[in-house]
Amino acid sequence: MNWLQNESTIGVLYILAFAMFIYGLMGLTGPRTAVRGNWIAAAGMGLAVLATLLTPGMGNWPLIALGVGIGVLVGVPAARKVKMTAMPQMVALFNGVGGGAVALIAWVEFRTTEGYAEEPRYVALASLFAAIVGSISFWGSNVAFGKLQELISGRPITLGRIQQPVNLLLLLIAIACAAAVAAGVHSEPLMIVLLLAAAVLGVMVVLPIGGADMPVVISLLNALTGLSAAAMGLALDNTALIVAGMIVGASGSILTNLMAKAMNRSIPAIVAGGFGGTTAVASGRSAEDRPVRSTSAADTAIQMAYAAKVVVVPGYGMAVAQAQHAVREMAELLEGKGIGVAYAIHPVAGRMPGHMNVLLAEADVPYAQLKEMDEINSEFAQTDVALVIGANDVTNPAAETDPGSPIYGMPILKVNHSRSVIVLKRGMSSGFAGIDNDLFYDAKTSMLFGDAKSSVGDIVEELKNL
Repeated sequence: MNWLQNESTIGVLYILAFAMFIYGLMGLTGPRTAVRGNWIAAAGMGLAVLATLLTPGMGNWPLIALGVGIGVLVGVPAARKVKMTAMPQMVALFNGVGGGAVALIAWVEFRTTEGYAEEPRYVALASLFAAIVGSISFWGSNVAFGKLQELISGRPITLGRIQQPVNLLLLLIAIACAAAVAAGVHSEPLMIVLLLAAAVLGVMVVLPIGGADMPVVISLLNALTGLSAAAMGLALDNTALIVAGMIVGASGSILTNLMAKAMNRSIPAIVAGGFGGTTAVASGRSAEDRPVRSTSAADTAIQMAYAAKVVVVPGYGMAVAQAQHAVREMAELLEGKGIGVAYAIHPVAGRMPGHMNVLLAEADVPYAQLKEMDEINSEFAQTDVALVIGANDVTNPAAETDPGSPIYGMPILKVNHSRSVIVLKRGMSSGFAGIDNDLFYDAKTSMLFGDAKSSVGDIVEELKNL
């Protein structure tokens, strides 16, 4: 048993774990390798946990076993039972738990070291940084979960003009407490005030952010959790935490930047809040004054059956209706008639990065048919029918034509360039941005109202009869 607790053995286990983290992450770049990548990364985490538990001096095994048991009993059923439509909420919640754990570890370290009295300065600074960022991430992620789960309004909840001054004050309080502790003031109330100020700041930062920005917020909070974990690893001299935290922090930061660019938004503007919550109507006209043209499943099927190319544009409405399998069946029928089918994927369609890719991969849609926004936009002019299923803001032409629109400048899928557009939607409600969609009133657009899964199922039956 002694050889297992040897430093060299533990070091080798950590190296293997890090290699598996990176190799697993590489597997997540495509749907064919994503499941395998997840398993490899999970196995790597198992090795890292084992190496940590083998570290000499690790004790209180009953408490460790209890914690692992609780985690398994909560995590496994939650992951197995969660619906694909609720996956963003689960990601936000589980990510927040990581940040909360880091904040609690920082507090425990403060108490067990008597306020970092005998610790090097870098340990105190890293631990305090982890406490602030971890607390912000935990409470911010909980608010994001509440908004996505519709326990809290998805619209911005703000204090108005004093919002940013209040946020700045909370940040300064947390930093001041951290500075005092690092300077040698061994006061536990100071640490508690630090954690509470950071907690309220996390809530206050996410509450004013509207639903349209939630994919970016989830990614940003994920990056913050990774950075806090890396900082805590530095304080604890735990290599696994440092490497895993930096991987999560770096990948989350890159993804956040890509998502923000996809929305033509700056990250500071997103954190400042206010987007995704207006109730203004694009182009200044009320929906009641703008007629729409409705269609039927039979007419939709006929129109697509005589097309040469059909592009399916999925959105959150498809996820809610769980219509991806019906969409796949419809596409196979069209392909059997010699019609080209592609899927237009906007980077922020849905409620989390890659939401549409995951849903379509679940339905075994060929990966080659999934076209990213930059690739598919040039093809819409040669598209006979664009079938929009539950997508809203990401197809709104106001982003290009209305300087007064909250989404003006956001890159969109240019479905309005197609020869005809059919929108599957329950009603005329707005998307996350809270604004009317000009696409619905375009002369070449027809609306097929109803549940997406039922509507696509009706189309499938009509196609079978043609």
